[in-house]
Amino acid sequence: MSIKRASKKRLITKHRTHDKDTGSAQVQIAILTKEIDLLSAHLTEHKKDFSARRGLLGKVAQRRKLLNYLRMNKPEEYQTVLEAHDLKK
Repeated sequence: MSIKRASKKRLITKHRTHDKDTGSAQVQIAILTKEIDLLSAHLTEHKKDFSARRGLLGKVAQRRKLLNYLRMNKPEEYQTVLEAHDLKK
């Protein structure tokens, strides 16, 4: 269960900070948010898929770490990321 290549490219071009940016925190958060949405939809249909649930929890934890990094080091970008993805503080 992963994002299609074209969809991932669109996410990268939308959230990148410069032309060759593919791994900044903003881009990683965008990709993780999309993957979390896909896994959540999968788990609503397949409630007993515990390996997918474990993967979801790992992705949520990784996104939380990246958000904490942005909050501590780049607060203005943290706010824009929260607003862009409708996330809670």
